[in-house]
Amino acid sequence: MGQFVIQYLPEEVTSLNNADDANNNEDVTVKDDDEFSVERNKTKMELYDWMQCFVSAIIFGILIFVFVGKTIGVEGESMLQTLHGHDRVIMSGLFYKPKAGDIIIFNPPTEAFGSTPLVKRVIALENQTIDIDFDKGEVFVDGKLIEKGDPRYVSEATTKRLNFTGPYTVPEGHVFVMGDNRNHSSDSRDSRIGAVDTRYILGKVLFLLVPGGDNENPREWRRIGFVS
Repeated sequence: MGQFVIQYLPEEVTSLNNADDANNNEDVTVKDDDEFSVERNKTKMELYDWMQCFVSAIIFGILIFVFVGKTIGVEGESMLQTLHGHDRVIMSGLFYKPKAGDIIIFNPPTEAFGSTPLVKRVIALENQTIDIDFDKGEVFVDGKLIEKGDPRYVSEATTKRLNFTGPYTVPEGHVFVMGDNRNHSSDSRDSRIGAVDTRYILGKVLFLLVPGGDNENPREWRRIGFVS
C-alpha cells in the first residue's frame, strides 16, 4: 500500500495543482473581461454625455433664434451711415419696450410700402412732442434740442419736410421714427407712415452680423458688432 501511495501521490498532487492553475487562469481571464467591460461602458457613457451636450446646444441655439433673436436683411440707404444696404442684422423682440434712440424694425402701417418690414430710429415716444426746424436742420423733443447733424447717427442736418407739420404730439401706443439718412428717408414725417403703432414693431436691432457689399462697395468687416 505504501508503494502505491508513493507512486500515485505525485500525480494526484500534480493533477490538483493543474486544476488550481486552471482555476486561477480562469479567474484572471474573468477579471480581464470585467475590466474591459467597465472601460467600454465608461467610453459609451462619455460618448453619450458628449452627444447629450451637443444636442442640448443645438436645441438651445434654436430656441434662442426663435424666441430671442432673428436675422433680417436691410435694404436701401435710409439708415446710412449706421446701416447699409444688404447688411444682415440680428433683431430681438423678446420683452421689448421702445426707447428713444433704438433702431427698430416694424411692419409698414399701410400698403404704400408693401409688406416688407422697415427699419428706422425711434426719435420720440408716446405723449412726447416733436418739432423740427427745417431751416436749421434741428430736431426738438419736448422743447429740447436732441441733435444737430450728429455724425454718429445722421448723415446731414434734417431739412426734408415731407408731410410733417409741427409741433406734433405722439399718440398713445405709438412712436415717432426717422431714418439716420434724414433727407433720403421715408419715415414718420411721411403721412403714409406717420407715428408707428407699437403693435407693428417686430423688435430692436441689436447686432450687425454681416456687412453688406457689392462690386462697387466691398464689405467692411470692421463694422461687425453691436448697433447703437
